[in-house]
Amino acid sequence: MMSFRFCDRSAIRLCAILTLSLAASLSLHAQGRGGRGGPPLPPKEGAPFDITGYWVSVVTEDWRFRMVTAPKGDFAGVPLNPEGRKIAGEWDPAKQQAAGDQCKAYGAPALMREPGRFHITWRDDTTLKVESDAGTQTRIFHFGGNPQGAKPSIQGYSVAQWQLSVGGRAGRGGQGQPGAAAQRGGSLKVVTTGLTPGYLRRNGVPYSDRTTVTEYYDLVHESAGEQWLIVKTIVEDPQYLTGPFVTSTNLKKEADGSKWKPTACEIR
Repeated sequence: MMSFRFCDRSAIRLCAILTLSLAASLSLHAQGRGGRGGPPLPPKEGAPFDITGYWVSVVTEDWRFRMVTAPKGDFAGVPLNPEGRKIAGEWDPAKQQAAGDQCKAYGAPALMREPGRFHITWRDDTTLKVESDAGTQTRIFHFGGNPQGAKPSIQGYSVAQWQLSVGGRAGRGGQGQPGAAAQRGGSLKVVTTGLTPGYLRRNGVPYSDRTTVTEYYDLVHESAGEQWLIVKTIVEDPQYLTGPFVTSTNLKKEADGSKWKPTACEIR
């Protein structure tokens, strides 16, 4: 470790900062590996923050897309290419209903944008379970998982990893939240592939089976004691999108599951 005897007076502050940063980095590394020279901790035990509990969507933007079904052809904000715009313009809710595809807007690329509640628990030491009451859907986050050989599905196959941070700064998506204290620990990164085709919005804005979803989950504490889970979602689809479709979703923690009310998928 750096010694202050190598620092002149003009550099003593810089040396102190570098020394503290190095110590913090080594401490986090040791925690992630179960201590000096020890094996890595299981993801549940080594989690930098507690993501479990009941969370409710707080819809402060994109109201007309999230709270109601927008008219056919209204895909503002989504970088659709000509093929994607054509598909969106052909959306027919009656045909969707008749085909039994009510849940096409409840897949992993769009589920966290649904207004409703989420229940997050550890299924075991290496997998997180995320349940939504909207559409009664379940996502599974596999730490160290391998999507090869997984059967395509509406929620796909999600590979998760903790990303440790140094210095107590808020992570992706948690930055700039009004009144929020600095988040310490890190972020949860989740990458989902193996999806069946679905809708980014309920009015038929499409995504294909080639879609990749990358998410960052950050915990933010407000000064009044409230906890927020900020979910940054990046959807990439080479078939229907000209570039990444990026959203940020705010979930507020609830005390318990007294308001939990699972409902079926809807076309509305």
